[in-house]
Amino acid sequence: MFVSMWMTKDVLTVTPDVPLIAIAKTMSEKRIRRMPVVDSAGRLLGLVSSHDVLHAFPVDVNPFTYVAGKGPDDATSKLTANDVMVLEPLTTTPETPIEDVARLMRDNKIGALLVMRHEHLVGIVTESDIFCAFAGLFAPDTHGVRITFDNSNGQDVFPLIAELTHQHRLRVMSFISLHKHERPLCVVQATGKPTGIEGMLNAIWKSHHQVVSVIHLEPHPQA
Repeated sequence: MFVSMWMTKDVLTVTPDVPLIAIAKTMSEKRIRRMPVVDSAGRLLGLVSSHDVLHAFPVDVNPFTYVAGKGPDDATSKLTANDVMVLEPLTTTPETPIEDVARLMRDNKIGALLVMRHEHLVGIVTESDIFCAFAGLFAPDTHGVRITFDNSNGQDVFPLIAELTHQHRLRVMSFISLHKHERPLCVVQATGKPTGIEGMLNAIWKSHHQVVSVIHLEPHPQA
């Protein structure tokens, strides 16, 4: 999976001279938490987050619920994107694997990355997008089964799964090896007709592979 598959493409941007009050209003109305800052030519200058906006105002003022005459004083009302934006924010590309982006966010303790192609802003990928991407790995569109094998003995279960899914006309949705677990595990998810699933499971029991768990899956409702 790549960033381009999960990023938001239509990104709202602001110029450096836009007041923070206006940015807060847009964030509140559009339910977004970040806005890239660009110059008149569309070149990326920085990034403003809801955290940046909130902490630019006194503790007793919430710019996201600002009512004219009942909020910021003259000093804070004149603040603009230029005053709080993060310069040179971390970026990624549409072709970057989603797991690399997840690792970069984790290591830098950030919730989003701007997506650039040839110095042009083409999207934004957030922690929510990452969650959706990995959740999608285990969201079947039809009846299925998730089988977890214990690979402590180093046994390769891939040939077995390949043979059985073909034999019972099933489709492998994911095949993941977890080597950093307290014991090596392999998680296989396959989908297809219930009769085919039961046939595969019966064959697996007879193979004497070490099965940790079997979870039957129902089609995931569409969002």
